[in-house]
Amino acid sequence: MSLRQLFYPESIAVVGASPNLGGGKLPYYQSLQIMGYQGRLYPVNPAHAEIDGVKVYPGLDALPEAVDLAIVSVPARLALETIRSAIRRGIRFVHFYTSGFSEAGDQELEDAMLAAARKAGVRIVGPNCIGVHCTESRVTFDPTFQQADLGNVAFIGQSGGVTSNFVRLCQTRHIKLNKAVSIGNQIDVRVEDYLDYFAQDENIRVIAAYIEDIKDGRAFLEALRRTAYTKPVIVLKGGITPKGALAAASHTGAMAGQHAVFSSVMRQFGCIEAITFEQLIDLTMLASSQRRSGGGRVGFLGAGGGTSVLFADYAIERGLDLPELQRKTQMRIMERISAVNTSTVNPVDLGAYGFDFEIMAHTMQVMDADENLDVIIPYFSLDFISSFQMNQIESGPHLIVDTVRQMNKPVIPIFARFTEHVLHNEEVRIKIFEIFREAGLPVYSTIQDAVGAITGIRRWCAGTQEADKGLENRRVHAQ
Repeated sequence: MSLRQLFYPESIAVVGASPNLGGGKLPYYQSLQIMGYQGRLYPVNPAHAEIDGVKVYPGLDALPEAVDLAIVSVPARLALETIRSAIRRGIRFVHFYTSGFSEAGDQELEDAMLAAARKAGVRIVGPNCIGVHCTESRVTFDPTFQQADLGNVAFIGQSGGVTSNFVRLCQTRHIKLNKAVSIGNQIDVRVEDYLDYFAQDENIRVIAAYIEDIKDGRAFLEALRRTAYTKPVIVLKGGITPKGALAAASHTGAMAGQHAVFSSVMRQFGCIEAITFEQLIDLTMLASSQRRSGGGRVGFLGAGGGTSVLFADYAIERGLDLPELQRKTQMRIMERISAVNTSTVNPVDLGAYGFDFEIMAHTMQVMDADENLDVIIPYFSLDFISSFQMNQIESGPHLIVDTVRQMNKPVIPIFARFTEHVLHNEEVRIKIFEIFREAGLPVYSTIQDAVGAITGIRRWCAGTQEADKGLENRRVHAQ
């Protein structure tokens, strides 16, 4: 069965819907209303006759139609009967928010649910998960979600909390989300099923995932091979230590394997592995940006010799290159600055001129024409901008955005701050960050974050290029 009806359901039943928010349950019924879901929505709960004037049905059997999706929040002891009711009513997908299955030691209940569902062709999402989000169909588990654009990022998360955090952080960073799914114990619909579906979705450009457990290694790798060749697949693996594996087993019933083997296989199959949740977001932000380059020749510009040295060391150690700028590039940079306490080689140290948005914009534009570079990385210091360039707080960021739009090379700004206790500085940071992100620029807070994202995406690009060469060689030999 295709997963389309799961993400684009024309009708939804919310089992356990309540007029009272909280009580250990997510307010799915209210979330769908807030999100603006336009399909037919049925609250189900024998304890209530109506919610805000809308009729509440006592059970799935009482529904006026066979809905595409049932979202279920009932005690685990009622889960099997709920599946049987869904089968009788001809419901296609059942998502269980409910926990208390194999992760709590009750494998028998999961097996019984799955056997009944498979016999009738009903698909189970979860159990023990927060379910699905689709920006286009306005289906969601997050009542705070606000995004007008369709988005190009998909997320698969085995943890409901991590999935929710990813969705929230996407909004904070203006990463446009297309779809997300929390898969929980994945007793039926598994990670490879979602990979295959997202791979065929033309609106999805990047797939990110948090995975604790692989049920079918062969099926997962086959799906990964099909997907990662055309789209970046970024995976954060949970349960890589004995303690983490134990926590994963009690969390989603996951059986963790050897992490070294997992990492090796991920690289072999073209997957980008994230080490932390923050890096998962960093990689997704760059992978989903309008311009991404697989080239490793970077041009760095900013204020301060020490920062330039640290960037050079960190970037070179991770396989990037900082080629010397062409002579004509250096001469054009010097048109706007003096030769005092500056350097135009690469990294470009603009000295105190690096606090001036106009000088930074000019230098970026000049470096864009340099044939030795693939990527431009401007380094902005919030501390010094807030101290010396307050007159440019409003105009400066917009000038940078306008300049980037005229450039050809990808631009990856680093917007650093070292003063953490001044509220005004935080307000300035949020304002400038918003301007950059709304323009589609992937913005990072540290050198390490930026370089980590660049090298991860670069490895994926190199892998796809090698795969293309292999296909071409096989094609030539075949002829």
